Amino acid sequence: MFLQVPPDDPATAALYRGDLESDGYVMNLTRLWAWRPDVSEAFVGARQKLLAPSSLSARERAVIVCASVATLGDSYCSLAWGRRLADAADADTAAAVLRADGEGKLDAREKALADWARKVVRSPNATTAADVQGLRAAGLGEREIFEATALVAFRVAFSTVNDALGARPDRELAEAAPPAVRAAVSYGRDVEEPQAA
Repeated sequence: MFLQVPPDDPATAALYRGDLESDGYVMNLTRLWAWRPDVSEAFVGARQKLLAPSSLSARERAVIVCASVATLGDSYCSLAWGRRLADAADADTAAAVLRADGEGKLDAREKALADWARKVVRSPNATTAADVQGLRAAGLGEREIFEATALVAFRVAFSTVNDALGARPDRELAEAAPPAVRAAVSYGRDVEEPQAA
């Protein structure tokens, strides 16, 4: 990343410990957000508050995020969320969403959410009432439409910080993604090179 690693303190140690407990290594993006652990915690908390009562399924959330980050050209989150979508659907469907070519085995709601996410990322001022009506026609309620849109906005903010400050996808993250997902992520920053021994 383009910033130096922040100095160790109890707040950064807590962030790193969370990664070690959940993933077995400290992610590059965590080292970046460790410059402001309080902001990282608030951001994660706001996203959890948005999604905790949401009726959007975990698979729908993964579709929204994959479509959003692929449109942004964010390789880091594409690998992470492509793996999640592969787990919830299958690797070919995840790869299709990341490539925006055919959508694999998505249902009507999921296709509508993927299309909406891409439109919001590309040009939020170009969306129309007809676009929102298309979401309704696919079975989404008003609250779900709001939540999906807010999720796209949260992901754009998070990805922008990571990408602008040079956080490269972790080698471990890339290796854990299915081959079809790795092949679909042909954009963004390269995966971090292995550390020299």
